[in-house]
Amino acid sequence: MSHTAEPDTAPAYEPTGRTVPTRGRDRASYDRELVHSILDSGYVCHLGFVRDGAPVVLPTLYARVGETLYVHGSTGSRPLRMAGQEDPGLDVCLTVTHIDGLVLARSAFHHSVNYRSAVIHGTAYQVTDEDEKRMALDALVDHVVAGRSADSRPANAKELAATAVIRVDLAEVSAKSRAGGPNDEPEDMALPHWAGVLPVAPVYGAPVPSADLAESVALPDYLTALG
Repeated sequence: MSHTAEPDTAPAYEPTGRTVPTRGRDRASYDRELVHSILDSGYVCHLGFVRDGAPVVLPTLYARVGETLYVHGSTGSRPLRMAGQEDPGLDVCLTVTHIDGLVLARSAFHHSVNYRSAVIHGTAYQVTDEDEKRMALDALVDHVVAGRSADSRPANAKELAATAVIRVDLAEVSAKSRAGGPNDEPEDMALPHWAGVLPVAPVYGAPVPSADLAESVALPDYLTALG
């Protein structure tokens, strides 16, 4: 592989001017394990960059391998063409957010959400080494459903050429979260309005087989385990 950075075992990321929030600093964290858990339990990230002097944000799939995030796309997509191997690469900001609950307060002002989010600042580079690219694509497939890459045909040469992957190292990273109930004002406590939290959580439904799937193909164990 062309990218062989040693894994960082430090317990926390170092705060920087870009990762310290201006508001709600008490909700910020640089704990490595927390950041990894937020990234590993998500599916879609939002990738932000500047194109022709204007901000652009795109939703896309990603996967974490150690201290590196891999982001998938087409070779024709603008950010992946901009993130060439040559310096300076493409400056990006990547975010992942989970909504854990809707916080309903007695006053409209104090309505909120319980959430976990991670923000990564860095420079993206296109992955050109074939071995690293195949590893990254396997990681992307397994991030969607663990075990799936070994249970599907790998990309052939034509498909590999049509697929682009960019790499962003986890260096400037922060997490931010909120938990708990509403923070109503003392004078509002007696108001006759329901207050509390409506939990939000992802739920997997029953797998729906493809209409042309052969009857002899059994449902994989890694799918039944998600139920």
